Amino acid sequence: MAETNLQVLLRRRPQGEPTPDDFEIREAPAPEPAEGEVLVRARFLSLDPYMRGRMSDAKSYAKPVEIGAVMEGQTAGEVVASRAPGFAPGDTVLGGFGWQRFSAVPAARLFKVDPDEAPLSASLGVLGMPGLTAWVGLEDIGQPKAGETVVVSAASGAVGQVVGQIAKIRGCRAVGVAGGKAKCDFVTGELGFDACVDHRGDLKAQLEAACPDGIDVYWENVGGAVQAAVFPRLNDFGRMVMCGMIAEYNDASPRPGPNLMACVRKRLRIQGFIVSDSGWQRYGRFRAEMLGWMRDGRMRWREDVVDGLRAAPQAFIGLLKGANFGKLVVRVD
Repeated sequence: MAETNLQVLLRRRPQGEPTPDDFEIREAPAPEPAEGEVLVRARFLSLDPYMRGRMSDAKSYAKPVEIGAVMEGQTAGEVVASRAPGFAPGDTVLGGFGWQRFSAVPAARLFKVDPDEAPLSASLGVLGMPGLTAWVGLEDIGQPKAGETVVVSAASGAVGQVVGQIAKIRGCRAVGVAGGKAKCDFVTGELGFDACVDHRGDLKAQLEAACPDGIDVYWENVGGAVQAAVFPRLNDFGRMVMCGMIAEYNDASPRPGPNLMACVRKRLRIQGFIVSDSGWQRYGRFRAEMLGWMRDGRMRWREDVVDGLRAAPQAFIGLLKGANFGKLVVRVD
C-alpha cells in the first residue's frame, strides 16, 4: 500500500496532567493483515477519558500502553483489505484500533455498521462504546424506576448525555451536572433533562433546589467535589453507578472519599463496572433499541469533532480539563 500509516505513540508516561511531549507522531508503513484479520482505514477516532489510565503503569483492569507503542483507542472506518470471511473492501466497520490511520484487526473484534442508519462518527458515541456504557450501566446497576430522580455528572459529555435521555425514556426525572451556562442550556434545552446544575456555582444549593425529594440514582463520571455534594443527598436504597472519575485522573495520589457509614444506614448500592465485561455481547440489542430512539427523536447527541490525527494529543489533553462539548472524535484525515 502506497499510503503511510500516520500514528500517535506514547513517548513517556505523564506525571500529573499529560502534555504534548508525552506523545510522538510518526509515519510508518501500513500493516499487512494476517489470516483472519481485516485492514481498516480509520475515518474517525474516539477520544475517551479512560485513555488516561492506559498511559499509566499503575495496576488496573487493562494492560497499559507500552512506551513507544500506538496509543489505544477505537476507530470507525472502512475495510481496505480482508483475509477474513464476512468482510470485504468497502465495508464500513466499527472496531479499528489505535491512534493511527490504518490498523490490522482480528475479524472477531469488528462490527459492520450501515452508514445509511446514522453518521459514521455516531458509531463511536451514541451508537458506540459511550452509548453502550450508558445503556448497560443503567440497565444492570442503576435500574431506574418511573418517578425516580436520576442525577448525571458530566451530563453534556459522551456518556452523560445518553444516560439522562434513557432515564427520561424510562419515566424518570433527569438532573444533569455540567460546567457552564452553555452546557447546562444544552442539557435542558436540547437533551430534555428536567434540570441542570452548574458545578462552577454553588453546587450544594443548586442540588437542593433541583432535587427536593433527594436522589435515587447517581451516575458518576466526575468524582471530586461533585461526588461529595451528591452523596449526602442519596435516598434510601439509592444506587450509585461508578462509571468514571475524570476530575481525579491526573491526581498523583487518591483523594479522601466520603464516609461510607451511610451505605449501611440508607442501604445504598455503589458499584463500578467496565462495559467490556459483558456489554459488547449485547451490542446488537443495544444498537437496535438506540436506533429506534434516534429515529423517533427521543435520543439526541452532540459531537465535538477535531480535524486531523496530529491534533489528537492536544484534543485529549483538553478532554481531561472539560474543554470538549459533546462526544470528542477526531476526523483522521
